[in-house]
Amino acid sequence: MTPRSAYLAAEGFERELEEELRRAGVGIAAWHGLLALSEAPPVPAAWALDTWTDPREMPVASIKSAATALRGIQRNWSLYAAAFHRRAALIEAALPPVKARPLHFPEPAPTGHLGGWTLLAPDRMLASPTKTSPFLNGAVRFEEDREGPPSRAYLKLWEALTRIGRWPGPGETVLDLGAAPGGWTWALAQLGCEVVAVDKAQMDPGVAALPNVIIRTESAFGLEPEKQPAVDWLFSDIICYPARLLGLVQRWMDAGRARNFVCTLKFQGETDHDTAAAFAAIPGAQVFHGAHNKHELMFCLLRDTPAA
Repeated sequence: MTPRSAYLAAEGFERELEEELRRAGVGIAAWHGLLALSEAPPVPAAWALDTWTDPREMPVASIKSAATALRGIQRNWSLYAAAFHRRAALIEAALPPVKARPLHFPEPAPTGHLGGWTLLAPDRMLASPTKTSPFLNGAVRFEEDREGPPSRAYLKLWEALTRIGRWPGPGETVLDLGAAPGGWTWALAQLGCEVVAVDKAQMDPGVAALPNVIIRTESAFGLEPEKQPAVDWLFSDIICYPARLLGLVQRWMDAGRARNFVCTLKFQGETDHDTAAAFAAIPGAQVFHGAHNKHELMFCLLRDTPAA
């Protein structure tokens, strides 16, 4: 079996990735840890943290020969260590170091070329010079703020904005639906935009007191988009079934009252692959499972460009 693509799942979400690939007509020939190997060409996969788009099998007689083979292709490589950890670590040590320092948001994602490799056996390596994520094994890490935000939900928002390479700034208005206790509202307010936070539940007092935050104590689903002021961004981390969120997003799109969208699809019980596919089918949409997501996907849609 010669893999033509490989998909790295987050731990615990292998079943979601396998079902998504099955629906796309892609079979998994074998699993190597969390890495799904396929003989089919690569396809978009929301449940993959990272996709290896050009995997190649190589015989490696020694640690030196493995490192030499990788360096002969390119400089920067990310190790996925599913097995043979000691040998893999020695090969990695013989390669140029790749720094994986935490990002200080809003710092852009790395732009350097990065490949992925793993040992399938002590004498057999799989390496892909190209992959979809610029991060080691698809996982972005941040310098966390452990004092300002009322919850850690801001991390998945930071990750989504880093992945799409765009975020709100001064002069822009955003609507944060299902905002309580205020993790996303806090993160957005730090960017200097004007935030309208909507939730029937109580917001964290420190977040509510921020000068560029307006609180509306009402239901996000009770808003009539066509009667609302236009906003540059609509954010949602609402706990609801994805199909209901899809209806909400479609209403706001139809009303033309929001240009850019960042929403969490939260799955309760079984994964709703049909609704996830409906979100992905929206022109220009990005749907992905981030390293900071649980049983959920992120839906992002950019319909404008940053100001010059």
